[in-house]
Amino acid sequence: MQAELTSDPKLEIGHVLFVDIVAYSKLLSSEQRALFALLNDIVRNTSQFRAAEAAGKLVRLSTGDGMVMVFFTSVDMPVRCAQEISRKLREHPELKLRMGINSGPVDQVSDVNDQRNITGVGINQAQRVMDCGDAGHILLSRRVADDLAQYSEWKSHLHELGQLEVKHGAKIDVVNFYNDEVGNAEVPEKFKLAREQIVRADRLVATRRRKRIILSAALFVAIASGIGLWTFFRWSSLRIAALPISDKSIAVLPFENLSDEKENAYFTDGVQNEILTGLAKIADLKVISRTSVMVYKAGNPRNLREIGQQLGVAHVLEGSVQRAGGKVRVNAQLIDARTDKHLWAQSYDRALADVFAIETEVAQAIASELQAKLSASEKASVEERPTQDLAAYDFYVRALSVIYNAQVDLGPFVNVSEAVELLNKAVARDPNFLLAYCQLAFVHDLVYREETDHTPERLALAKAAIDSAFRLRPDSGEAHLALAWHLFWGYSDYDRARAELALAQQSLPNNPRVYELAGSMDRSQRRWPDAIHNLERACELDPRNLPYLINLGSMYLWLHDYDQHAKIMDRIVALHPEGRPGRLFRASLEVHRRADTGPWRAEIEKILTNEPGSEKDPVVAGQRYTLALYDRDWDAADRAAAMLSQKDSLRWSFQLGRDFWVGVVARLKGDETSAHAAFMRARAQQEEEIPGHPDDASLLADLGLIDAGLGRKEEALSEGRRAMELARSVKDSSTEVYVRTCFAMICAWTGERELSLGQLEALTKTPGYHTYGDLRLSPVWDPLRGDPRFEKIVASLAPKE
Repeated sequence: MQAELTSDPKLEIGHVLFVDIVAYSKLLSSEQRALFALLNDIVRNTSQFRAAEAAGKLVRLSTGDGMVMVFFTSVDMPVRCAQEISRKLREHPELKLRMGINSGPVDQVSDVNDQRNITGVGINQAQRVMDCGDAGHILLSRRVADDLAQYSEWKSHLHELGQLEVKHGAKIDVVNFYNDEVGNAEVPEKFKLAREQIVRADRLVATRRRKRIILSAALFVAIASGIGLWTFFRWSSLRIAALPISDKSIAVLPFENLSDEKENAYFTDGVQNEILTGLAKIADLKVISRTSVMVYKAGNPRNLREIGQQLGVAHVLEGSVQRAGGKVRVNAQLIDARTDKHLWAQSYDRALADVFAIETEVAQAIASELQAKLSASEKASVEERPTQDLAAYDFYVRALSVIYNAQVDLGPFVNVSEAVELLNKAVARDPNFLLAYCQLAFVHDLVYREETDHTPERLALAKAAIDSAFRLRPDSGEAHLALAWHLFWGYSDYDRARAELALAQQSLPNNPRVYELAGSMDRSQRRWPDAIHNLERACELDPRNLPYLINLGSMYLWLHDYDQHAKIMDRIVALHPEGRPGRLFRASLEVHRRADTGPWRAEIEKILTNEPGSEKDPVVAGQRYTLALYDRDWDAADRAAAMLSQKDSLRWSFQLGRDFWVGVVARLKGDETSAHAAFMRARAQQEEEIPGHPDDASLLADLGLIDAGLGRKEEALSEGRRAMELARSVKDSSTEVYVRTCFAMICAWTGERELSLGQLEALTKTPGYHTYGDLRLSPVWDPLRGDPRFEKIVASLAPKE
């Protein structure tokens, strides 16, 4: 194409084919020349090249190790050209190419030698798309794929790869073009690596859902990941239901940092933390955990009566800290939150080295004012200094902040390597720092549990820290608690963990983590009344701790105690009125209880109307998809499916991704071709995850569901049965119930009606995922509908009033 070039930019839409010889730089010069000549010959002899050049609608340029062609014809021209090149390559296996295609604005310019060149976003994007591939790949940008998808000739050859981050942090959506004759069906290596990086996070969310939050924990994971524990509205705007109040109850609010150096904020937090920790060791008191008080930051106006009601305490302690040189000033005042009456106040001006003595004196004074009875061991524990080294303590307090964020964040995993580093520095400065060893053990176990480093070496690091703590003080409650978590997370050794927990509880009467661990083990071992008791106690001591509320709320839903579940959901929504997930899941309660979609539908429509952009929220999309299935509105479900997240699409139920649910709705619409293609994509993704987790019962159960959708009956049943065997060895009730629910669906979908009904009958006799609304409304159970046994199962879950 001989085009006259001007200096003025003239943007046109070009359809770009970028071609690259793979590993070109590793070839000998003679090999490079030979292969480039062969490439030129193949390209020049394609019918698309000849036709576009003859019409003056083609610009082609060498790129050193390949070439770029810009067609000013139609969007399918570079794809047809790529197909023809790919077919010809079968005769020349020595020539390994990758190709990228994009449509976008381009500009013809002159280079420094006054030679024709072409620039623009269209070119850049095509190269980025090509760079994502390996030998044999023909990759398309999202724009090109969407254009081609409108035509039946192309639709079946388009295979989603998803999104990949490229240069400068940009993210592009890429589609793999292949069929039996052309292209490369393998997932490109860059996508494999990217998927491996996110698999941990995906598995982490699933692990937390199954092991920490039971039944609809996924529902609540969406709450946490969608709004985050730190996105509190100002506490003064909340109206949270009042909690029971004991006369001997107190919340130690964050102290105000009055130091000139703002980095002393950690030091101030440490003073507050030590006073709170000292008081929490007194069994005669009820002391609210640090997690629930940190939202009431100093410096903001405080309505103490409201705080007292929200936290369920009769008293609050406020204060300030000023550190200057080698001196420290601590002011503290005790207030009756019911009357705003000041009961006690004191100022302390001491040398910095006496700060721990100040903290002890404050704790003792408060205990005296509240007329708390202290045993000799409690008195000694309150007087005990955590360390003699202030620098070590500073490292410790900073680590606590990191650990706290890791515990409360149920979304992407918080990297706790900084906490490990800080705690290692703390114990290096003070080898007798018992609390630092206990926290270090907890962090190592947390890393192991979240599968960030699921290795025996990581468990050994945790055990070494625990051994150091016991070496310093064999009767330490903190050391016994650290060992209990270690045994639970690392080995699922319930008996030994319970024995250690009983010892820890004797000296840690107000530590909510004691009750959280007890409740978690009770839940896993199906000790339902004990689980409720312990989780309620954890929430009483830490009433604003979102993960605790999630755990308790899901426990009530698991038990089908909808009234109590509603109360917990109301507390969550009050804490996070801005969060869509909380409002949606609260509104969906009547679906579970009575198969009434009215309140749920109204909340979805309200969000879509009043909150711009909410239609793109994957959580909202998942709710709309499920509602559409319940309504049997397949077109609406199809539209909602397009907005689902690629992974873990329906976060409150099954763990499968978007392609599976696209396949489900396609099957319901009678589009078997699209259903099969979607299920095949889902299967490919599942097969990538399983090798890294061969004993993961849930992954295998999900694969069974996919194979059931594909009509692979024997494979599906085999996978379902194997998943059931694995689930029984997990020692976790929620995993077993999830897998059995999947197996019941597999049996229903593969025509094994009696086997499916037997599974459902057993499931409905125990707490679990099954609800009246789901069984009555969901089309996934349609193969069983009308059978008297199935209708009896549904009726057994119906509301009794």
